[in-house]
Amino acid sequence: MGKNKLKKFAEMETLPCVYQYPYSEIRNSEDFAMRGRWAAEAFHNDSPITLELGCGKGEYAVGMGCLYPERNFIGIDIKGARMWTGARRVNDEGIKNVSFLRTSIHLLPCFFAPGEVSEIWITFPDPQMKKVNKRLTGTHFLDIYRKVMAPGGIIHLKTDSPFLYTYTKAMAEHNGLEILAATDCLYESEYASSVPAITTYYEQQWLSRGIPSKYIAMRVPSPEVELTEPDIDIAPDTYRSFGRNAVIND
Repeated sequence: MGKNKLKKFAEMETLPCVYQYPYSEIRNSEDFAMRGRWAAEAFHNDSPITLELGCGKGEYAVGMGCLYPERNFIGIDIKGARMWTGARRVNDEGIKNVSFLRTSIHLLPCFFAPGEVSEIWITFPDPQMKKVNKRLTGTHFLDIYRKVMAPGGIIHLKTDSPFLYTYTKAMAEHNGLEILAATDCLYESEYASSVPAITTYYEQQWLSRGIPSKYIAMRVPSPEVELTEPDIDIAPDTYRSFGRNAVIND
């Protein structure tokens, strides 16, 4: 591991906006003392909580925290070296309504109580074209989200991937989820003005290559809904088949 990463990991331990817990310390939902008390303990208020999942450098969590000071935001990722960028900005600029949690998304119910989260943003995740259980908008993860989200909570997806957009829309329709917005070209759609004007590192890359951002907003399914996967064939993203940094022509 490079010295720069080691330095970042060491600094993360000192930043008050960062929460890091080894899996061995979080074996069940009773182990985490802040579960159900994030607003009071981390933010010292009673404002609603929004999660950015797979937050990377935390551009969306920090950006939304600046745009919406009346809400609380938590960026979640397993990779601390990336998260350091957003955490350092929060610390240096004294942003009070943004925190970061380093953990696996599978463990959300260990860290958040039922109904504690009002909104989730998923920004430019790996579409996981071959592994449906790893798709962050798949039924496996939706079942996890509804264990921590308030009834009627909203899940937002921004993606460059035609595959993930098509899959997510089909999955929502198949399970009868309420779709609040859906467009395969966000910045030329009616929803452009209502989506936060924040572009992540990956989004800037895709837009510069002429790949439009796609967007879906949907209501979290109620616990009574039995979630199943849609029976649908979707063409793969050809450019992504050659790696995240490669774009090819058909």
